[in-house]
Amino acid sequence: MLAQQRHDLILRSLRAEGPAAVRVLAERLGVSQATIRRDLVQLDQAGRLTRVYGGAVSVTDPDQPFAEVATVRVEEKDTLVARCAELIKDGDTILLDIGTTAHRLAHTLRGRALTVITSNLAVYEVLAEESDIQLIVLGGVVRRSYRSLVGFLTEDALRQVRADKLFLGTSGVRADGQVMDTTVVEVSIKRAMIAASEQIILLADATKFPGTGVARVCGPEDLDIVVTNAGADPATCARMREAGVEVIEA
Repeated sequence: MLAQQRHDLILRSLRAEGPAAVRVLAERLGVSQATIRRDLVQLDQAGRLTRVYGGAVSVTDPDQPFAEVATVRVEEKDTLVARCAELIKDGDTILLDIGTTAHRLAHTLRGRALTVITSNLAVYEVLAEESDIQLIVLGGVVRRSYRSLVGFLTEDALRQVRADKLFLGTSGVRADGQVMDTTVVEVSIKRAMIAASEQIILLADATKFPGTGVARVCGPEDLDIVVTNAGADPATCARMREAGVEVIEA
């Protein structure tokens, strides 16, 4: 394997999986630890990653910490979640995705008789004391920066459950209706949530129409409902409707 190929794979691995030890990177690439150490030195000197004791971390994490995102566009999110709450019937089993919009939706569910399944630790904190809600927390590796659970344990758990409705988040919806995400490690979890749900409801405020992301989660044909704000990009909303999606502008 050429050095450039190794460098690309190392950077891709760090972005997708987070910080990694030299030993782990050597196993993933099938090369010696000495080779990986030399690669990390070169990539660190080029400013493409940061070396830490025993390994390296990515310098291009696209995520904003949960606490920062939670303070952005609060009024728009509250408008969305109020409309979403109207779509939920008592007795429903619902899946809540990661993210701050799902966190705000959880606040509207207090006092209701529901089953809530989630990998969102912020949702757990909101609903933990709600005696009328059966709360199911999916297992997995804690992703502290975004207060979520990820990994194969989370995916395995999702194969064991079935939900009436999924409230799905996104980093952006492209003009052709493709639902995107900026964090590769979350994409497989979102896809598993879609597979575990009868009805897929996308929550996306108007700033995400159209939007971008590095990885495709699903297409418009996989969605049933999109809840967004009034003023969302008309062309993108029209593409959704053409695909048979109900678009609700709150």
